[in-house]
Formats: sequence, structure tokens, C-alpha cells
Amino acid sequence: MSAGPPVTAGPSEVRLRPREDADLPARFARSAAVRDTGAGLTTGRFHDWLDERRRAGRFSVTPIPFDQLDGWSFAPDTGNLRHRSGRFFTVEGLHVTVDSGPYRDWQQPIIVQPEVGILGILAKEFDGVLHFLMQAKMEPGNPNLLQLSPTVQATRSNYTRVHQGAEVKYLEYFTDRSRARVLVDVLQSEHGSWFFHKANRNMIVETDQPVPLDDDFCWLTLGQLGELLRLDNVVNMDSRTVLACAPAGHPGHDGLLTDTELLSWFTAERSRHDVTSRLVPLGGIRDWIRGPSSIDHVRNWYFRVMAVAVQAGNREVPAWTQPLFQPIGTGVVALVLRRFAGVPHVLVHARVEGGFLDTVELGPTVQLTPAHHEHLRGPDRPAFLDLALRPDPTAIRYDAVHAEEGGRFHHAQSRYLIVEAGPEQAPTRPPAGFAWVTPAQLNLLVRHGRYVNVQARTLLSILNTRAAELL
Repeated sequence: MSAGPPVTAGPSEVRLRPREDADLPARFARSAAVRDTGAGLTTGRFHDWLDERRRAGRFSVTPIPFDQLDGWSFAPDTGNLRHRSGRFFTVEGLHVTVDSGPYRDWQQPIIVQPEVGILGILAKEFDGVLHFLMQAKMEPGNPNLLQLSPTVQATRSNYTRVHQGAEVKYLEYFTDRSRARVLVDVLQSEHGSWFFHKANRNMIVETDQPVPLDDDFCWLTLGQLGELLRLDNVVNMDSRTVLACAPAGHPGHDGLLTDTELLSWFTAERSRHDVTSRLVPLGGIRDWIRGPSSIDHVRNWYFRVMAVAVQAGNREVPAWTQPLFQPIGTGVVALVLRRFAGVPHVLVHARVEGGFLDTVELGPTVQLTPAHHEHLRGPDRPAFLDLALRPDPTAIRYDAVHAEEGGRFHHAQSRYLIVEAGPEQAPTRPPAGFAWVTPAQLNLLVRHGRYVNVQARTLLSILNTRAAELL
């Protein structure tokens, strides 16, 4: 039977295109290899530029009592902390029950912010190398106030100007498809311990048109960002989560698990946990006490809810007040690394967090605040805790302190580690809930929303930018 003549596309026919841009990982890899000199700013000059931007602004953050909040109040019926506009976010209560772990039933304050924000980085090629437009942005919760943020970092309330402030700069590249080509666009969760079902749109878009450069922005290569990620509190959380989503092109096609086996394991982890999370009135949650300036846990654990008055001369609104969550203690977030047949693998943990939409997400090997867990013994003691708290200095492949989201959390910092281990410390067959994955597999999973949690995405951004060289 004849197959018939070939079908040719006429002038009005739709033309098909490759489903994947095969050149994109190589372009990101070339950018990651350029570590010292970008199109407009050398890495050595960066800190002078950041100091200039700090001096050019007028920044202050002052803790205040709740009754000095402007536009915020506790609802008389529920005790929920809300803004008079009905927008931005609310602080409500959350009741969580889980089927495993040392803490199986608890209540806590939680941030409820159903709107989806944009975290977007604009890319442009200079002399054949991708550069990324980064912003020196003040956030009230940052320990050093000014850090390097994405081109656009805005909630829907911000970029629709509920606050009646100035327009968000460069927003049009992310909302108008004719202005830029999309390289990355994926919904990702935020901190599952402090946000309820929160997601942001993580985007990287590329333009080939001239881009006017505002004073608070600079072009950097992926490699320059990797150099800055080796330093404490320079690159903010929102930048890190977007950089984690970059198609970095990690080498290697082999691993302990096939991609299908990994997805099956992850699906089983999501299916086996029994988790119930429901919103309850903030005013009635147990074990939390509201005072004039803070809401605190009875044991002074976990975090507190506080309020601040902010001045920032270079923001869309120059002054405002708002609530913030303030963690008690510095966190430790660690990935354990092993090499199998010469191929680097990292140990991920299927984590349950009360604010997750989909039960579990893949987190780092260890993610906790030591002061709240070091006392635990036996099966309740978190796996690999001692390896993360007391690593052999010769086994540390990455070590830096990074702040979490400064727009909602006050001085929330964690020590981020990548620690290489041997089989006696981290067995080939890990405990239940853990799996060995390659960086390439993690980079594949992060293309899907709510697969990889925000702390693991920080560590993936470190791998994507080559801030930690594993090969």
C-alpha cells in the first residue's frame, strides 16, 4: 500500500517548531562560565555599586505596636489581622494534623495571600553572552535592607497599584508577550511553614531590544550571580527561586533512579501522607499569646508576628506600615552530596509542611531550626541532623547565610550548606522519605510547579550558577 505523496505546507499552513530550544542550556552554561566581567559591571565593582545605591536611598525600619499600624487591624469576630483594602495579605490561624513526626497536631499563625505575584528576571545577550537585569531592592525584613532582587518582584496588589504608588519598572516585559521571549514561566510555592497555598509566577524572559537602564538596576552574567551567591545576604530569596528554574544544562544522563522511578517515588510520597490543614480564626489558636507588639508562642519557639513602620525612598510607595513574621533562631538548610560512579547526587527529602497545596514537596536533606529539634532523640530526631550541624570542614562544598523573603519575614536567615558524605554517613539506600537525585533531575523537576520547595530551590540556584562546583 502506497504511503501517498508527501504533504507540503502551503503559504497559509501552520508551521511547526521544535518543542524544545536545544541551544538554551548551552547559552545558560556559557553565561555561568563568565564570572568576573559583565557587560556593564565587573564582579569586583559590584559592591561599590551596591553601596552607592544604599547611600542614594533613605531606608529605615522601626518595630511598632499593632495599634500604630496604618490601615491594618484585627477583625473583631475572628481576630484575623487584615488590611482595610481587603488586599495584600491577611494573618489568620492554621490548624494542621499529620500522620508522622514528633509534632502531629498544632495551630499557628499563617500568611494568607491568594493572589499570584510575578518574580521575573529580564535577560539580554551582550557579546554573545546572556546577562540578567537585577535590581538593588530594599525589603523591610532583610537584615541588611538592600539585596539583589529580580527585575520585577511584585504582588498583584503591587503591580495593579492598590497602594496608589508608582508603576513597577520593567513590568511590561513580563505582561506583554510582544516585548520579550519567554525562557522560563512556572508557578512555584513559597514557604510552606508560613504561607497558606501561596504561589508566585517565576519567569525569565529575553529581549533583543535596547533596554533603558535605571540607576537601581545592573546587568550581570549567571557566573557573576554565582560569585555573589557565595557571599552572605547579597542575593535575595526571590532571585534565588527564579535562578533555580533556569535551564542550566547540568551534565550527565545517568542516575541511581530513572526519571520515571523518581516521579513514581515522589507520587507515592504524596499519596502516603495523611495531612489536614484548615484555616481557623487567629484569635482562637492555642499556644499563642497576642500582646500589644507581637503574637508569640507560649514557649517562645518557632516565630512571632510583629509590626514595622518602613521608609524607603526608592520604592513604589515611600512609607508604609505592615506586619512581619520574625523567626526565633537561625535555620540550617543542608543538602547531603554523594558521588555514584563519579556522578554527583544530592539527597532530597519529601517534606510535609502545613501550608503546602499538594501535601509534600521535595526539600533539602535537612531543613530546620536547630534549637527546636536538637533535644529530640530516637526516631523523632531528624535524619542527618548531626551531619548538617557538625560537618567535617573538609567535606563542605558550599556554606553561606541567606535571608528568606524580606517582604514578609523579619531577619529570617538560614545557613545553607552542601556537605559531601561517605556511605557510612549517607547510605545508598536512604531512609523512607529520602531519595538520591542528580542535579539534572532536580533541574527537570523544578520545571513543574510545587515539586521542589523554596529552600531546595535556593540550593538548586547555587548549583545552576556554579556557586558550588561539584565536578
